Amino acid sequence: MSDETVIWSRAVEEQTSIRLNDGKSIPQVGQGVFLVPPEDAERLVETGIQVGYRAIDTAAFYRNEAGVGRAVRASGETVFVTTKLWNGDQGRDKARAAFERSHKELGLDAIDLYLIHWPVPSQDLYLDSWRTLIELRDEGRVRSIGVSNFTIEHLKRIIGETGVVPVTNQVELHPALQQNELVAFHEENGISTTSWSPLGRGALLDDPLLATIASKHGKTVAQVIIRWHIERGLIVIPKASSEGRLRENLDVFNFRLDDDDMRQIATLDRGTRVGPDPMSM
Repeated sequence: MSDETVIWSRAVEEQTSIRLNDGKSIPQVGQGVFLVPPEDAERLVETGIQVGYRAIDTAAFYRNEAGVGRAVRASGETVFVTTKLWNGDQGRDKARAAFERSHKELGLDAIDLYLIHWPVPSQDLYLDSWRTLIELRDEGRVRSIGVSNFTIEHLKRIIGETGVVPVTNQVELHPALQQNELVAFHEENGISTTSWSPLGRGALLDDPLLATIASKHGKTVAQVIIRWHIERGLIVIPKASSEGRLRENLDVFNFRLDDDDMRQIATLDRGTRVGPDPMSM
């Protein structure tokens, strides 16, 4: 075994996990497959598992659940799989039918985590959808349930009406959109935060402040940003389209950002989104 392989193996073994409010645990860094074409998903997830990822984040809307499922089943590894209920499938009956389709596509005994993808307040169906997710969890079809892109208002409603707290809320979050108020609400209510588009869809990779911090640690800007999510106690699901980038995004457990690094990165918060606003999506 080469020295490089030993170093890489050690870095992967040092991965951290987040304990969810239902007692389950999820790897803190997962592989996102948003915009991965269906024909590429199996190969890319297979590669991700080979290099050490043990959490995969997909969705019905991505149309690549089947490829994800094939790669996970063939790997023989224990992999935490998340998928999501799409907007047009909300409501009690539609949500259950959509779950059945996702379950069939993935081909897994049970889905580890099922999320409502967007609240879509204009439809006002997210509460009914949440009740369906609770039923699926109670039936053992889903191990954990959560939401995505929910605001504090949406969270308060589903918790108040059902008494069931989502294990996570997956939201757009990166140094230019730090979501401090929402993250604080999550922490107060035992909800884990999952960051999508954690690199700001590449918009932050040329930032000079982040480049200076990366140089200080001998890391890339992407690795510094992912480490920033980890230091904040967030779950993070960066997307990558090559083995090299998959490895780079996972090689973040052998260094730490100091307090000064964190203070400097805090100044980058501009409230700038790269994705839709949850109130109007």
